[in-house]
Amino acid sequence: MKLAKGNLAGALDRPNPNVRFYLFYGGDESQSRAHGERLLTALGAEKTTVSASAVKSDPALLADEAAAIGLFGGRRAIWVEPAAEEIADAVEALLQAPPGESPVIAIAGALRKSSRLLGLAEKSGAAIAFAAYAPDGKEAEQMVTELARQAGLRVRPDVAARLAAACRNDRAIAAQELAKLACYLDAAPDRPQPLDHEAIDAVGADMGETSLTRLADLALAGETAQLAAELAQAPAGVEPIPVIRALQRRLLQIAPARARVEQGERTDAVMASIERSLFFKDKDLVGDLLRRWDAKGLATVAERAGRLERSLLAKGPPPGSEALAEELVAISRAAARRR
Repeated sequence: MKLAKGNLAGALDRPNPNVRFYLFYGGDESQSRAHGERLLTALGAEKTTVSASAVKSDPALLADEAAAIGLFGGRRAIWVEPAAEEIADAVEALLQAPPGESPVIAIAGALRKSSRLLGLAEKSGAAIAFAAYAPDGKEAEQMVTELARQAGLRVRPDVAARLAAACRNDRAIAAQELAKLACYLDAAPDRPQPLDHEAIDAVGADMGETSLTRLADLALAGETAQLAAELAQAPAGVEPIPVIRALQRRLLQIAPARARVEQGERTDAVMASIERSLFFKDKDLVGDLLRRWDAKGLATVAERAGRLERSLLAKGPPPGSEALAEELVAISRAAARRR
């Protein structure tokens, strides 16, 4: 069934034992992952990760894993990430099989309304589907305030708004920055500390200009020299997944607009129709990318980004900063040739 936002908290904190499949999807994958982790906590279950490629090659795998009893008798939850259409056969088999011991949690990106995977989840009473989109305005401030509380920080609305804008409303990046700020202030949930603009100035390193999201934008804009400089200044072991997700979100923003241009609409007219949905500082960038990239080029970048993401998720630690840097520089050089 499709879950309404107002019913999300109850579904996550008081899981229905009849639900066997949870699909968290949408543009904000860090939020989807957070929902999955919250569900794991409520279930008291251990995460058992299964790759989408393994599920695709064996459509009975999810049903078998859901029916299996944990080696040490504890409760399990089967986790599939990143999930996509390739697991639809296995999900159908899971929902048709007798109820198992373990629920399945799938973390997917954006899905089309016509998606078979989404249709299976929305139509079944034994499944839940919830779409997560990047928050904006007051929702983004509330997200930062809640993440700060979890880190042991108290924030005023103006501070929360600044952090949300600096992190482009990305939950994963905001959590990363707040963890750094909590360490700087020696804050923890049992000893909360106030977070102010001075602390952000001291530690945040002008996040609005040097956030991880900016690396993706520099690559797509063909700013190779500036990208190389910021990669060199980035902290060692930078987490690559938030950067890849930022790149994917930008591609999802540009691709539909570019398709309209290639169908005959004027670029200026397309920009005028979408500019209200854009962060004001992004308008010039989006206009440049819309003119610079064609649909084929955007599809190639999306495919390469997805392949890198799957590779990094499959390998786990180390964080893969070198692979990320190589991919961003390759994208940037391709963008520069499109000037």
